[in-house]
Amino acid sequence: MKKIIFLIQFILFFLVLSNVYSQWFLQNSGTTNILFDVCFIDANTGTAVGQSGTILRTTNGGTIWNPQISGITTNSVRGVSFTDANNGTAVGTNGKIIRTTNGGMNWTSQTSGTTNWLYGVSFTDSNTGTAVGQSGTILRTTNSGTNWTSQSGTTNELLGVSFTDVNTGTAVGQSGTILRTTNGGTNWTSQTSGTTNHLFSVSFTDVNNGTAVGENGTILRTTNGGINWISQASGTTNLLDGVSFTDANTGTAVGYWYSIITILRTTNGGTNWTSQISGTTNTLYSVSFTDANNGTAVGYLGTILRTTNGGVTFINQISSEIPEGFSLYQNYPNPFNPTTNIKFDIQKTSATKLIVYDALGREVATLVNEELKAGSYQVIWDGSNYTSGVYFYTLQAGDYKETKKMLLVK
Repeated sequence: MKKIIFLIQFILFFLVLSNVYSQWFLQNSGTTNILFDVCFIDANTGTAVGQSGTILRTTNGGTIWNPQISGITTNSVRGVSFTDANNGTAVGTNGKIIRTTNGGMNWTSQTSGTTNWLYGVSFTDSNTGTAVGQSGTILRTTNSGTNWTSQSGTTNELLGVSFTDVNTGTAVGQSGTILRTTNGGTNWTSQTSGTTNHLFSVSFTDVNNGTAVGENGTILRTTNGGINWISQASGTTNLLDGVSFTDANTGTAVGYWYSIITILRTTNGGTNWTSQISGTTNTLYSVSFTDANNGTAVGYLGTILRTTNGGVTFINQISSEIPEGFSLYQNYPNPFNPTTNIKFDIQKTSATKLIVYDALGREVATLVNEELKAGSYQVIWDGSNYTSGVYFYTLQAGDYKETKKMLLVK
């Protein structure tokens, strides 16, 4: 009996903690089907795909997700890629490929030439894309999928693909497989990953900088187009199923192991990965960020999670009384190591940004980027991943803007 009471107390404590500190917020997907992949082309416009032909679409950052008719009822849609608000391609089981040119109002089936499962797809423009899948399947189109041409490079399962331009792309998969092309897939060259763990997802932001993730917490990083892949410390042995980088430094990986859900974040190219609270116990399979702040993760039972501040900042409203004006206070402690508190007042509901800059004026962290109601707030900035020195923090809310200086000393 005592064990049962303790377990109930632990679960309640976890749920409270998740609701208080998680900056990933659950959205209503309207489905309990598994969602395998998600693709956003800007902060508002995105598409999620999944089990039994499920396709969901949002144009307002996930406030509303509208179901779309895929034309697939018995197959799963495993991967999706949009290049703009209208043009997108989704792939799935039994070689299924479907295409839209009007934002998903209509989806048209295409001939893939295979019955192998397709797990990933990457388009760089409305015409040019590559899909990968079972038994080393690689399919290429340069005419929006009117024709798909088979390419080869391995017989291992290929589970993820990322192209940065029409010629340059990387595919990852079974037993640490990494393939690279610089000529649109005419030739695929095997690269040394240094692992036999399965790799499930890969994200490149340019031809040189990329990250691949996989089972047992595997994270691999390259800064030279895959000539060298370096293992990074993820801090977990959980399976990592999805990864999304928006620039060479800033990225998020998601995954799971049984009911332990993983969200990892880096702002320094993976030198450090920080764990985030997801607020869910459902498996996460994919993540898509369009900038450093706005991201969406999807997974089991139709789970959709959303963040507008990179998932890293807990914004604590310490008072709901309406202040006499907008104010930004001096951080405390100051100097600090490694964390400091920043308090500010919002006089009326406003689109609010709180950004940290280094001494050279470069943006290093966005602590707040959302609409806040009138009241007094406090955030904590963790400088663990930053060097000692002078930093500036700027509050902008409506027409109000103020900057103050702080000192990080290690």
